[in-house]
Amino acid sequence: MKKKTKIVCGAVALITALGYAGCKGGEDMKKTKLTVWVSEGDKAFAQAVAEDFKTKHPDKNYDIIIDIQGENDVATRVLNDVENAADVYSCANDQLSKLLNGDALAQIAGERLERVKTANSAGAIESATITVNGKEGVYGMPYTDNTFFLYYDKSVFSETDVQSIDGILSKCSASKQFAYPMNDGWYSSAFFFGKGLGYEVQYDENLAETSITCDFGNATGTKVAQAMWGLVRDTRMKADANDSKITAGFNDGSIVAAVSGIWNKTTIEGYLKENFAAAKLPTYTFARGTSEEEQVQLVSFAGYKLMGVNNYSKNKTDAMDFAEFYTNKENQIKHFEARGFVPTDESARSDERVQSDVCAKAITAQLAHAKTQKEVPSTLWVPMEGLGSAMITGAQSGNFDLAGQLKACVDAIEKKSNQ
Repeated sequence: MKKKTKIVCGAVALITALGYAGCKGGEDMKKTKLTVWVSEGDKAFAQAVAEDFKTKHPDKNYDIIIDIQGENDVATRVLNDVENAADVYSCANDQLSKLLNGDALAQIAGERLERVKTANSAGAIESATITVNGKEGVYGMPYTDNTFFLYYDKSVFSETDVQSIDGILSKCSASKQFAYPMNDGWYSSAFFFGKGLGYEVQYDENLAETSITCDFGNATGTKVAQAMWGLVRDTRMKADANDSKITAGFNDGSIVAAVSGIWNKTTIEGYLKENFAAAKLPTYTFARGTSEEEQVQLVSFAGYKLMGVNNYSKNKTDAMDFAEFYTNKENQIKHFEARGFVPTDESARSDERVQSDVCAKAITAQLAHAKTQKEVPSTLWVPMEGLGSAMITGAQSGNFDLAGQLKACVDAIEKKSNQ
């Protein structure tokens, strides 16, 4: 009886041990955790992608957390604590140099790189390609173009009206305005780019900025700023526009045309319904009333949105798998259907649903008048916001020192090599 008892007890112990090991293995699977940062507007889409990803990988038990972070300043948040930042994050391609300088991006390589290169447009791949210590590499997976264009109410404007800001304003009033975010450098730079002005950035081997020059303050740039100042003072123009003001304005009819990006398509189309229309950016009048007067095409930034993988991710292969899945052909088409984002995947872009879309056509037309958003000075955004804000405040007070404010803006953008 004692021997039998020992045998039974031994069997129970063995079964218990095996059961514990099985449970422990399950616990280990649950620890495949991924944190993903996307813009607020993309949160619902990203959550749906995460559920699909988990379904496609039944052999793993993923815990995927979707959090909100805007692409325009994701680098700042990542570099605040790179080791504990998201495993995967969406970013604008002009953030790459800053992220790489902080060792915050993993390089795409091997068969995965070949798949990404084969699927996406050459321009999209080029936007994610950076040379580090003399070696060229791809550091993000593209999923959409990132530029801006014109939305308008076609019951108010003809296709001819929207070719110029003058034409647009001719149909506007103080209660039915044209919105242009003049206090946002991403948009306001288009006036300077239109006249061939710009900047130049020098980097060291670690991609740190060593010098920045900008010619916005020369004689031509002064006339550009004067044209902008004239528009800001026009009561038919809403210069302090942002996404929330633009969408609210289309909803209540106080805005009938606006410059914005594809992320607002669904909301604006929902308000305008059958009167929804889009076009490339209009021209503006340079040096009005002088012998130099001309119509100048606004030249937008043209960048790309990418999914990057944190170099410090504890589950880097899984993070790479998720980023590739998020940006594949099927999900780029779903992203287009959900938010209007035009795919960088060439097969997805040739889809009839994309080809016939009014915003896709407007973006394609605008890309012919665009400046690649690469090697952009990190110092550009705050001074340009300050210049536009000073104009808006000046329009309200009647006091604006154009020469002084423009000089201050350029001085803040520039960086000398010995600084």
